[in-house]
Amino acid sequence: MANFGVLGPLTVQRATGEWVTLRGDRQRSLLAVLLFHANQHVPVGRLVEALWPDLPPKSYLSNLQTYVSRLRERLGDVTIEHAAHGYRLLVGSEELDLLAFRETAAAGRRATDPAERATWLRQALGWWRDHALAELDVPVLDAELAKLAAERLAVFGDCVDAELAIGRHSELIGELTATLAEHPLAERTAAQLMLALRLAGRQTDALEVYQRVRTTLVGELGIEPGAELRQAHAAILQGDGDWPLCQLPPDLPDFAGRDAEVTELTTVLGKSHDTVPVVVVSGEPGVGKSALAVRAAHRLRDAYPDGQLYVSLSGARDIAEVLADLLRGIGVTGPAIPDDPAARAAAFRGRLTGRRVLVVLDDATEPTQVRALIPGTPGCAVLVTSRRRLSGLAGARRVALGPFDGVEARELLGRLAGSRVHDESPAAARIADACGNLPLALRIAGTRLALRPHLRLSALAERLEDEVRRLDELAVSDLQVRGSIALSFEALRPVTRAAFCAIGQVRDRDLPGWALGILIDDPDADAVLEELVEASLLEPVGADRTGEPRYRMHDLIRVFAAEHATGRSSALSIVHATIALADTAARRLPRSVPMPLPDKEIPPQPLGAEVVARLTADPRAWFEAARPNIVHSVRALCEHGWRSEALALLGRLSIHLWPHGYYADMRTGYEALRESALADGDKRVLALADANLALLSHARGRYEEAAMEYRRCAAELARLGDVAAQSWTLINLADCLIGLGAPAESLALIDEATELGITDPYAEFVALRTKSSALARLGRPYESAALDADSVARARETGEPRQLALALQGFSWSLALDGKLDRARELSEESVLLLREGEGGSALAKSLRTLGAIHAGLGQRRQSVAAYEEARNLARELNERPRELSCARAIAASWIGEGRTAEAIPLLRGCLREFQEMRSLPSAAITSRILAKAYEKTGNAADARVARDDADRLGHPLDANAATLTGLLLKLTDQA
Repeated sequence: MANFGVLGPLTVQRATGEWVTLRGDRQRSLLAVLLFHANQHVPVGRLVEALWPDLPPKSYLSNLQTYVSRLRERLGDVTIEHAAHGYRLLVGSEELDLLAFRETAAAGRRATDPAERATWLRQALGWWRDHALAELDVPVLDAELAKLAAERLAVFGDCVDAELAIGRHSELIGELTATLAEHPLAERTAAQLMLALRLAGRQTDALEVYQRVRTTLVGELGIEPGAELRQAHAAILQGDGDWPLCQLPPDLPDFAGRDAEVTELTTVLGKSHDTVPVVVVSGEPGVGKSALAVRAAHRLRDAYPDGQLYVSLSGARDIAEVLADLLRGIGVTGPAIPDDPAARAAAFRGRLTGRRVLVVLDDATEPTQVRALIPGTPGCAVLVTSRRRLSGLAGARRVALGPFDGVEARELLGRLAGSRVHDESPAAARIADACGNLPLALRIAGTRLALRPHLRLSALAERLEDEVRRLDELAVSDLQVRGSIALSFEALRPVTRAAFCAIGQVRDRDLPGWALGILIDDPDADAVLEELVEASLLEPVGADRTGEPRYRMHDLIRVFAAEHATGRSSALSIVHATIALADTAARRLPRSVPMPLPDKEIPPQPLGAEVVARLTADPRAWFEAARPNIVHSVRALCEHGWRSEALALLGRLSIHLWPHGYYADMRTGYEALRESALADGDKRVLALADANLALLSHARGRYEEAAMEYRRCAAELARLGDVAAQSWTLINLADCLIGLGAPAESLALIDEATELGITDPYAEFVALRTKSSALARLGRPYESAALDADSVARARETGEPRQLALALQGFSWSLALDGKLDRARELSEESVLLLREGEGGSALAKSLRTLGAIHAGLGQRRQSVAAYEEARNLARELNERPRELSCARAIAASWIGEGRTAEAIPLLRGCLREFQEMRSLPSAAITSRILAKAYEKTGNAADARVARDDADRLGHPLDANAATLTGLLLKLTDQA
């Protein structure tokens, strides 16, 4: 692709970068005319006139063809088309500077934002190197060259207008002076120069420009200046302020994020209002309030053409002084500025009457500051930033600014530190986390990385992750996170400072109102809390499921608060209150975790009985609201060696976690306990933590791993003399061995646990159910059914819905084993209904799976598949892989009956493989039977025989449970 230039001396550059020299003026003139009419047919007559301005030769046509042919040869890969009446040179806008200039100028004129418009128009003017076709005389193009020069001047004028609108008047004075010297009759340029001089405070120089241009116009043309120039002159003589004016600080070139907030501000302030709109942007120190306000104000310049005033109110500036500065800025000087503050405010409002001006008030501290600076008439608007919420400012619209999200944080780091942020993205994420996604902290971190290009991001991340030195690290030049927070801290009352420091010693992500009541040691705690919220040092984050308001302190603010704390931490008081609340809530829920409740003595409850009753009225709601903080607290308690408190808290929380499948939270807590116990040699807590971790492995289908851990923990608990925990561990091991296809050992373990003396009613219930399952798999279904019937009777006596639902599920399956499917369905449906009304979760998935099998046996295919699909989805959400696989197996069986055997086979193979990996032999045997049926359907007798042989090898000959379930599932494989 070649490049052509006509906006200056004629130039040609081949795609290879080689410059082409054209021989002779005629060849150059020919190319110039073709380029000035690029992509258009140029008549032969016009080309002849260009080559021979005086008199063409008789052979002009053949000579022209020769010139065109030589031009093609010189240009190489460039198309010059020949038509009946002329020639056309084909070029793209990226190949010819004239086309690029016009295209870029058009884009600039379409832009609505003055900064964007100025950027485009400057780019367009950048295509010019000199006068068009400098050093080449082509008379036929004289009129077009003059028109193009006027076009260039018009684009320059548009560009100057845009740059004046964004406050670049000082930089433009020299360029405008030179342009006016070249075009002394250009009134628009003269008016723009006068405006730039006036905005720079050079009114005398601006008047001299006017006199000089007027003299030239009258002397050379005999006319007076036009309206635009006269208006510019009158504005100076009348002292009509410096309108338009822009006092805004420059917009940050590396501004990142905040798209939604910028849109909100420009939308609200960019439309017409019947009154003066006031918008307050508030947020914690360092959150980027000022940067956002300046960005939005620059975007709003077209909406406020008379100007943008900017005032910094930091340091609680005297309002009379602020008003004096504003009046001077809009042209009121000397004795014209009143002495009385109220008179100054009136004068300020008067000067803005009938104008469209945006007033930006940065870092306001009190509503009274803002009220005195609000214009009096519609058309103007006020944009305020404040660390405080300025709740007393009536009628204001509020935009609460929070930290960046992760994407915005990485974007800002990338703009500051370059591509290595992407290259070291994990370390960049750690830096952002340590900065709490706070823009000021991110800017400091990014600046430090930019200043030290060889500093690894991971090295900075390690420094920032150390809380002791974090605020020391977040400082560069005059940017300091600590100093930014200190301004807000120092403005607090002494009692509020003390409360602020106490809150900083608690490391929870957010705190409920009752916890703040414990931390704020003052009779008027509500006023202290309101002051912290008003100062944006504490952020309300809504109410939790109990209706309790919750509050968050940013991590960096918390670190600052902890640095300034002097007294003993109140965090332990909150822990004691939480343990007592958790105990109250747990006792109002049915037992669910097959482990003993930790026997830690519950500390006294510091909260009043009325508060406790209100918080735990719905125990599940309280646990759900408190769950993240409790998990966090368990880790923190373990770090401090307070394992008994951590165990008591986690054991009670687990009553809520277990039935809902929050296994990750349980694992996090028990792993923290295990690590702490291991470090300090606490054998009892270590054994209890390992027993609970084995329970989680069991739930997720890692049967062999779980069984090995159960055995080890049971032996250790026996040595420690913890009979209750030992019994529970043996019961759980017995249940795990059923999955591994060892029902005889399972039955023996239940008997061993019983002999130890089971005193926990819930343990007795679980032991009965486990024993029933073992008996069914040993070919003793009648004994199994008797135990299940007894479980149902006991559960009905207790009136506890969850326990009854579990008992009904077991008994319904015993009836199914005995072929009593109708009665089994009734009990199974009752079980499902009870669980739907209660907790749902894992128990519901199990009951739905049982109901699905019973429906299959009754020939109710649609209901069966629906139950299995719902159970599978629940199991998937809970990450209970064994149950999810057994449901998927049933669904695959139904596909066989629907003629979708080709789809069913790979699903069954996958289930079989996973069951074998788990060493769940009964499940693998059942799956092999269904797979054999699938192979038979496809006529694959050999694979069907292998699958049947595998089922015989894997299964237990006395396992009535597996035999019955296989028969029910095979009914789903029958023709639908």
